[in-house]
Amino acid sequence: MERIVFHIDVNSAFLSWEASRRVRNGEEDIRLIPSAIGGDRDKRTGVILAKSIPAKKFGVKTGEPVGMALRKCPNLYLAKPDFRLYVKCSKAFMDICREYTPVVEKYSIDECFLDMTGMGRLYPDPVKTAHQIKDRIKSELGFTVNVGIGPCKILAKMASDFEKPDKVHTLFYDEIKTKMWPLPVRELFSIGRSTTERLEGAGIKTIGDLARLDLKSVQSLIGEKNGKQIHDYANGIDDSPVLEEPEEAKGYSISTTLETDVADFEGADKIFLALADSVSARMRADGKKAFCIGVTIRGNDFKNHSHQKTLEDPTDITAEVYSESKKLFRELWDRKTPLRLLGISLTQITEEDNAQLSLFKTENENREKERRLDKAMDAIRSKFGSATVVRASNYHSEIDVGKKYKAQMENKE
Repeated sequence: MERIVFHIDVNSAFLSWEASRRVRNGEEDIRLIPSAIGGDRDKRTGVILAKSIPAKKFGVKTGEPVGMALRKCPNLYLAKPDFRLYVKCSKAFMDICREYTPVVEKYSIDECFLDMTGMGRLYPDPVKTAHQIKDRIKSELGFTVNVGIGPCKILAKMASDFEKPDKVHTLFYDEIKTKMWPLPVRELFSIGRSTTERLEGAGIKTIGDLARLDLKSVQSLIGEKNGKQIHDYANGIDDSPVLEEPEEAKGYSISTTLETDVADFEGADKIFLALADSVSARMRADGKKAFCIGVTIRGNDFKNHSHQKTLEDPTDITAEVYSESKKLFRELWDRKTPLRLLGISLTQITEEDNAQLSLFKTENENREKERRLDKAMDAIRSKFGSATVVRASNYHSEIDVGKKYKAQMENKE
């Protein structure tokens, strides 16, 4: 049975997602004007994360400094990044993809592979099905995608990078010579700048040049492993599977039932620090971050109360989880009812690295210091045990919750 793989790629994702939200709100479609996502126009700081087609015509490039982009296009409209929106839109379009096949591999926040092999009885025409998926995403979600179709992941990926936006392209084995081989060698997936320079320096200008060259010659230029991979890719050889991923965890939570009621902020803060440290470490171990932090309390009347806050940027930093938990607790507790249970929940989970969206150097440096501290403590505990090192409440008084409280750690939701 011949494999059928789709690669679906959102066109200029961050900008498209921001534009579709604005259009739904009756605002101008920023995809139709010179616009970009990222940076601070007044301070001329940060970098361009995505740009519109009109901005591209002015020479604006993804990844370049905002100041440089504004010199190229003084009237460039800049919108601030909104990572929560991006996560929501990413999930929405991938949910549509999962209606067509159970085997969907999230490749990045704006790309996924679909294994359509064996789906012929339901969807006998792959091209028609690709158009259906593409058009549904456009009509239901308001942004466009490209769909590449091929017999393996590399060819589907290459096909989706052909003419954009809002297109469906095929790249089957009998189309490689006419559709892929004439392309510049730099356009082959996985080839970077230094590899391109080395290949072009050796007279290898197109993907076809690379494909027709004998393997040993390629390996002598690039190295044995990388040379084999790019030579295979140039010939459309890729047997890597589309990996079905389990459903993402909805969140992480932890709570402790207290042997002695807590009746003051000092006692509660010590517990929240231990809880924040534990639940954040679990989340970091999975490579996740959370947009939403929640606090739950139970009084001696056995009634539960909870309060939560959605953050501007996702976090996996213990100090940030602890700080927000304390604030939420102070807003939630009546300062009179003795407490028998305290808990923290982390939800709206993402695995994407949002560090590039923080535009202020001092803030970045402070967060990076906290992140290094967390990683160091995680490493020590992993090697020598969880009781090896404990944090200080408010970073002043030492705590050891295990000596005073009986913790009931809940599993991942």
